[in-house]
Amino acid sequence: MKLNELRDNRGATKATKRVGRGAGSGLGKTSGKGQKGQTSRSGVAINGFEGGQMPIHRRLPKRGFKNPFRKEYAPLNIGTLQAAIDAGKLDAKKTIDAAALQAAGVVGRLRDGVRLLATGELKAKVKVEVAGASAAAIAAVEKAGGSVTVAAPAAKPAKEAGESASE
Repeated sequence: MKLNELRDNRGATKATKRVGRGAGSGLGKTSGKGQKGQTSRSGVAINGFEGGQMPIHRRLPKRGFKNPFRKEYAPLNIGTLQAAIDAGKLDAKKTIDAAALQAAGVVGRLRDGVRLLATGELKAKVKVEVAGASAAAIAAVEKAGGSVTVAAPAAKPAKEAGESASE
């Protein structure tokens, strides 16, 4: 084999589309874009356009409300907590809080804290500190001999009514 004999494999490269090179090429005149109009030009933006008819997203009524102050908690089921204790990721003798759960890989992003939910079964006696917990989850932990401390999430400091931006 010589360097001047090196070639790509058959079909490895595809010839570029040469548009606007005469009617005989099959891609002459309008270059495969059809006749005039919006779709033959760049920057076509007709998604959702219904030919002048009122679009469906404007015909249908708006519903609901998105609360901008909603708290979003990382969910934690008591069954998952028991599985982590059984696997040795968490120590049942120590207090289990959000930092310990994240370090053990039991919860991902903490968001506004951890909320304890009652799916599964808990056998270990644990002391849990979370931002929220369902009544059934608290009952299940207490039935196993443990305790749940629901800590209020840290509120962002609000400006005093008498303060101004110039002070």
